[in-house]
Amino acid sequence: MVPVQETLHDRMALDLQQRLGEEIAARNPCGVIIDVSTVEVLDSFIARVLDQIGQQCLLMGLSTVVVGMQPAVAMTLVEMGMDLSFVRTALNMDYAMDLFKADQLAEAAEDEDGDADEGDDLGAAEEELLG
Repeated sequence: MVPVQETLHDRMALDLQQRLGEEIAARNPCGVIIDVSTVEVLDSFIARVLDQIGQQCLLMGLSTVVVGMQPAVAMTLVEMGMDLSFVRTALNMDYAMDLFKADQLAEAAEDEDGDADEGDDLGAAEEELLG
């Protein structure tokens, strides 16, 4: 969970991106939540940094959820044509946690399917060898 200060300027955003990468490497979390609920103004540079954070997290095997975006901030980003394709958004922390839980359930189901398929392949190979 990363709370963003009300006045996030360019240097602070870049520092946040760097520190977050270091913290992810050190702590190995299952995801990143960025709380922007106190931010009233989000310019295009800050929006791009948030998107880059999402890309960085994705490359490190994590997903990123931005929570608490004010309506005026969302409208401004839409008007600027900003595409935050590497981050997901949620209204609040509860919804963000639900997204992570859904991800974990999907990942567990995928692992189970993969294990079952591997077992089927091994069984077929054993039958062929014993044949």
